[in-house]
Parts: sequence; C-alpha cells; structure tokens
Amino acid sequence: MRTNDLFDGVTPRGKMLFTAGLAALLLAPEVADSYLISILTLIFWFAYVGQAWNVMMGFAGQLSLGHALYVGLGGYGAAALYLHLGLGPWVGMLVVVPVCALVGMAIGWLGFRFGVRGVHFALLTIACAEVTRVAFDHITALGGSGGLFLPVVGGRGDDLLMLRGSPQLYYYVMLVLALLALALCRIVTRTRLGYFWLALRENPDAAAALGIPLLRVKLLAVGLSAGMTGVGGVFYAFYYNNLFPDQVFAMGRSIEILLGPIVGGIGTVFGPILGAMILTPIGEGANLLLEALGITLPGTKQVIYGVMLVLIICFRPAGIWPWIAVKAGLVIPPGEKGDVE
Repeated sequence: MRTNDLFDGVTPRGKMLFTAGLAALLLAPEVADSYLISILTLIFWFAYVGQAWNVMMGFAGQLSLGHALYVGLGGYGAAALYLHLGLGPWVGMLVVVPVCALVGMAIGWLGFRFGVRGVHFALLTIACAEVTRVAFDHITALGGSGGLFLPVVGGRGDDLLMLRGSPQLYYYVMLVLALLALALCRIVTRTRLGYFWLALRENPDAAAALGIPLLRVKLLAVGLSAGMTGVGGVFYAFYYNNLFPDQVFAMGRSIEILLGPIVGGIGTVFGPILGAMILTPIGEGANLLLEALGITLPGTKQVIYGVMLVLIICFRPAGIWPWIAVKAGLVIPPGEKGDVE
C-alpha cells in the first residue's frame, strides 16, 4: 500500500464524486447568498474540529469530552496576540498551536501516567475544560465574563494575512483547512504511527505486549488532536470576532465537536465530514423553520442532535459513512483491500 496515495482504496466512482463535490464547493460562493455561505463555513468548521477530535478518539481510542478547552485556548491566545501585539492569526498559530498541544499532552500524561482510562479519563478532560472556563471568567485582561471582542474592519477588502474580510474569504480559508485535515489524517493513518494507534485502540494490552510504547503513542495522538483543535479556535475567534468563556469553553461545545464523527463514523477519515454535512444543516434548518413560524423553543437543536445520536447508535453504531461508502461503491470493501475510509 502506498502511503502517499490519498485515493488508495477509493473506487473510480468515489474519486469522481469527490472531484465533482470539490469543484461545486469551490464555485459555490459565486452563486450562493451570504446565509448559505455562512452555513457552509460552519459545516467546514465542524468537519475540521471533528476530524481533530477523531484523531484522539477514532484513531487512538482515547475518549475526550473536553475539546472545547483547545478551541478556547487557541481562540483567546490568537485574539490576545492580535489585540495587544498586532500579530495576525497565522503568526499567532505558531504560538497557540504548540501551547494547545503541550496542554493536551500534559493532561494526557497526568491521566495515562497514573492509569486513568476510559470514562475516568473523559471526566478528567471535562474537569480541565471547566477549570479553565472558570479561570478565564476572572482574567480581566482578556475581558473576563464580559467577553473579548475583536475590532470589525470594514471597507478595506479581504486581508488574508490578518484574516479580515468578506464571508467568502472565511469560506475558502475554512474549506482549505478542512481539506488539509482530511489529507493529514488520510496520510497519518497509513504510517507506522497510524498502525500503532490502531493497535492501541483495538487492544491496548496486546499492543503493549508487542512492544509499542503506549504512553508515547497516546501523547502523540493527544498532542496532534489538541493542536489541530487550537487552529479551529483561532479561526473561531477571527470569524465571530467575540469570545465568551461560558460559550467557547462550554461542555456543549465539546459535545457538538464529537457529534459529527459519531454520526459519520468514528475512526474513519471521511466520517467527521459527512457527520458535519448532515448535522449542521439540520440543526440550522430547524432553527430557521421555527423562527419563520414565530415559535421560540430553546434547545431545539440539542434535542434534534440527541434524537439523531440515539438513532445512529441503534441502527448504525459504526456511523453512516462506512455503510454508505460500501453500498454506493465509493470505496473498496474491507477484506478486498484496506479499511473503509
């Protein structure tokens, strides 16, 4: 198997549909209105952060329920560097991404070193995110509970360097980030580290017996996942131009991040993207419909997500993507060549 072939195991039909879909997405801003562009941008964002979470849980089998921590650290770090030092988001990423990765690895080391596993490790990630949320509520230099706001610059055209501009600019930036995450995960899963993660996920005891350095492999998964999520946090800050601890570090944010991979297919490369493409339009569409009918029902999106999650667990526990991919002939079925991607 060639590790440099991104389409290895994909049928000609799958390649054709992927190419056609990508072409449609590249041309979408030419015909779509601003609202549709914002929905598509949101889909790409959830696809990206879902892919980042999938690295830790789907590939390495380490459950995290506190990934909002890295969204918040990335967003607040880049926003503070922009406001106080005038550094653009891309330069800010050079600082905040390693910080997010190190924080994630520190949490991972704290758990793995002392044998904290499974649901107990998930509780540790929740606790760290909540402690950070409370701490940021009291950091007045970053706005505290009143929030941190970035200036909205209008009338100057698109500025990619400072990530300031039109909805189309954010659309293409997030599309590129989602594609890069897809390519990175596709490549990594076909490396030695990827196979170590697979062994760890399937049977940690057997992996240890084979001589795989479990602690190092786990920390690499956590670090990569946290760093990638930090990039998503940077985009979040510069797209919405405001950050509130109760929102960005919230448990609900972490749950939204992991729903896409669960619905699409945990441990698959394309699953988080498909999950985001299904959940985000349904949730936003439901809110739009209720608004048009003049009905106010707080929590509607969460209820819909909960129902879909139950349905997926009952009828497609492996996610939608593995089933669709084989039924539609998009990938070569497992057993013939490779894994379902």
